[in-house]
Amino acid sequence: MNLPAGVEIERACAIVYAAMPPTAQYCWPLLSERAGCEVWLKHENHTPLGAFKTRSALVYFRRLREAGSGVRVAVTATRGNFGQAVAFAARREGMEAVVYVPRGNSADKNRSMRGLGATLIEHGADFEEARQAARLWADAGGHHYVPSFHEWLVAGTATYSWELFRAAPSLDVAYVPIGLGSGIIGMAAARAALGVKTEIVGVVSAHARAYAESFTRREATASPARTRLADGMAVPVPDPDALQVMLREVSRMVTVTDDEVAAAMRTVFDDTHNIAEGAGAAGVAAILQERDRLRGKRVAAVISGGNVDRKLFAEVMGE
Repeated sequence: MNLPAGVEIERACAIVYAAMPPTAQYCWPLLSERAGCEVWLKHENHTPLGAFKTRSALVYFRRLREAGSGVRVAVTATRGNFGQAVAFAARREGMEAVVYVPRGNSADKNRSMRGLGATLIEHGADFEEARQAARLWADAGGHHYVPSFHEWLVAGTATYSWELFRAAPSLDVAYVPIGLGSGIIGMAAARAALGVKTEIVGVVSAHARAYAESFTRREATASPARTRLADGMAVPVPDPDALQVMLREVSRMVTVTDDEVAAAMRTVFDDTHNIAEGAGAAGVAAILQERDRLRGKRVAAVISGGNVDRKLFAEVMGE
């Protein structure tokens, strides 16, 4: 896969900004003091759907309509944020959305997807089982399957890094949580297009190690996804195309435990009064884990989403 060029990212920005404004990036003093370095947070928890996936779906569905595909029903699988974004963007382009989720998925995210107009189908024990079922159902009915990783999605996610690098130049390191990979690859595209030198570090759950193990072995390797908090990173099977780009563009991977993620969720709330879901706090968890090597540096983390169930958030805050 080739990275989107600057002109493609600018085109994606125009599509995104027709539906939402750019999100903020702030350097938070208390968080910087805690981490011992200058910490910038990119607030993708401030999008209309509370997660960066809004951007990628807006671009994907606009490009799908412009391609003259004639799609009427779009089908996908998700743990929540991507499904909300697909429902939101599909409706804007006059299409129906069918979303498969694993059984036991977040009740709040399920409610949000239905509220955005999606037909929700619960199937399977995890994301991969839901994904396979969604693909089979789409193929059987002649519907369009929306993948979780695609060049149009990457162009959309690149827009948040485009904003970050333009607003906070000369960052030494940026930490990005990894689901299937569009966010971190979008950052690599923005870095290349703007000519900045920021080191890009991937963040993976210690309880869903597929990308970390694949990065080490330099080949796609499946691994169980058993994280309690970071469902946005609960991917058991990596995308081979995404992995190949990561091997070129990402310097290293950091794994964070659920306990570290919970502590980071509390830190984000205490130091910035923002709510971060598990995956959204993972970058901060990585910064706190690596604080000794980051002394005096200028670093960033992406708060990729803030859609956490109230009960779970209360449990984490009470720990």
